[in-house]
Amino acid sequence: MQISPDQGQFLALLIQLTGASRVIEVGTFTGYSSLAMALALPGDGSIIACDINKNWTDIARRYWTEAGIAHKMDLRLGMARGTLKSLIQDGGSDSFDFIFIDADKTGYSHYYELSLDLLRPGGLMALDNTLYGGVVADPDNDDLDVEMMREVNEKIAADDRVDISLLPIADGLTLVRKR
Repeated sequence: MQISPDQGQFLALLIQLTGASRVIEVGTFTGYSSLAMALALPGDGSIIACDINKNWTDIARRYWTEAGIAHKMDLRLGMARGTLKSLIQDGGSDSFDFIFIDADKTGYSHYYELSLDLLRPGGLMALDNTLYGGVVADPDNDDLDVEMMREVNEKIAADDRVDISLLPIADGLTLVRKR
């Protein structure tokens, strides 16, 4: 459930290339991806990390502290959909530079739409697992997670609000630039 080291390095590079300072992560797990991104952020940068599992995020907190980046982290425990909606209601639309989504696959479509609202024009979103082990291309696979990944892939591909690139890194990483 954790990103690969090459993805971590790539996310850090994307943070640096885009000059991101305000980041949202949907799905934190043990904090490896947020750690990689936080290390690449400027000193005043911050990440809102969304997750539902305190046990896993306690591990993340330990590593954030050990790495000296805990001050950049704002962990929000609870359903990510609610956290994202709350950020929008609090005036956060069009204000985030980078958003990384790596959470429950059934929620990706909702996370995408809410995140697109929060992302500033020219900002970048990265969605993990978009190839889903290649099974998204298997029409006979009717697993709910697979169907949800197909749905979000089709939605993004047809979305005229964004520019996209699907990269075959690890389990597939789709980059979305908001126009």
